Amino acid sequence: MRLIRSRLLCHVQLFVTAFFAVTIFSPQNVAHGAEAAGVNVADEAKDSGVPTGLISSEPSEGRFVPTKKGFMVVHDRLIPGTEVAIQLTPIAGGMARIGSPEEEEGRNPGEGPVFQVKVAPFWMGTYEITWAQYKEYMKLGNVFDKFDDLKIRQITDENAVDAITAPSNLYDPSFSFASGEDPQLPAVSMSQYSAKQFTKWLSKLTGEFYRLPTEAEWEYACRAGTTTAYSFGDDLSKIDDYVWHTDNSDWEAQLVGKKLPNPWGLYDMHGNAQEWVLDQYEAEHYATLQGGCISTAKAICWPNKLYPRVLRGGSWDHEIRDCRSASRGQSDDDEWRSYDPNSPQSPWWFASDDSQGVGFRIIRPLHVPPKEEWAKYWDADLEAITKVVNRRIDKEGRGERGIADPTLPAAIKELAR
Repeated sequence: MRLIRSRLLCHVQLFVTAFFAVTIFSPQNVAHGAEAAGVNVADEAKDSGVPTGLISSEPSEGRFVPTKKGFMVVHDRLIPGTEVAIQLTPIAGGMARIGSPEEEEGRNPGEGPVFQVKVAPFWMGTYEITWAQYKEYMKLGNVFDKFDDLKIRQITDENAVDAITAPSNLYDPSFSFASGEDPQLPAVSMSQYSAKQFTKWLSKLTGEFYRLPTEAEWEYACRAGTTTAYSFGDDLSKIDDYVWHTDNSDWEAQLVGKKLPNPWGLYDMHGNAQEWVLDQYEAEHYATLQGGCISTAKAICWPNKLYPRVLRGGSWDHEIRDCRSASRGQSDDDEWRSYDPNSPQSPWWFASDDSQGVGFRIIRPLHVPPKEEWAKYWDADLEAITKVVNRRIDKEGRGERGIADPTLPAAIKELAR
């Protein structure tokens, strides 16, 4: 009886999620930034005391999500100390079915059986992280090196929790920038570890909690209330309106946001760059998640080996079937590092053609987990990764580590004087 009630509740809440997708989140109500919504998010947050991205009164237009804490809105989050912003779109909480039905064309066995998940509200990057944004993180290698030379901002036992690593300088920039260096191209070829350190850096600068999405959160946001193979339906005649894939990309990544968004205002969820999530890939994982609605936290397949880890959405180098909402990509870290001539090979960068389509986007959950849990979302999850990072930094001088906190931008500015 308990299982029946649980499934009935899921069905009711799935209907509610679909209803909201049609009303509050219909395309005509989607704004592409805080200005488009007529809301100065930073000033509103400062005046009302609510966090950034929340406003106290319902906006007259634009995309928003009502919560008990206020109205979540689209907003541009400036990276402190830079002129670069990351646009974030609110995603309402709800229920969804994750995975694909057996009859879906192009389906792989690892996409099932379908399970039901309960998702809490979060903001998600409207676009994939771009080179404009990622290069601000890449600059930290030289910055931390200068701090070390000056013996300032040193890591101690007291502040070690705020320490991050910065990626080594690119061994061959022409490879990582094979699609070009336009600031609005998706950043690619970074490891999952490096993407997680990016989210730690941003979190420590802003005082807000950012991370990679879980696999279930990613698919929930991609589907945007739909149950079809793609968020725009099953009509493949529309594929080129929404997706950069192997047949239309000219064999390279494309500027973000040039295709149509999904129903919740997210761009390039299908194609362009496949995106890191937190999960390890296990073909049988979905079979362990049966028996009623579960939370996204319980649905995570936390990594216990280096690879494969999950990549979602497909890329410019993938067939359209690999860009479906339910499609699960797998990392092949050793192969992707096989052209790296260094030993040990970089923990921050890949060096193979297949990694040219590997990127990520970030989320910021409305409900922040306890601080003692933050490290598992940000830091190396295997001792093997930690050992390689330490050797690269301490013995070879490639990559750096330093303290990321709200005072970092001012310290960087002081260096330039």
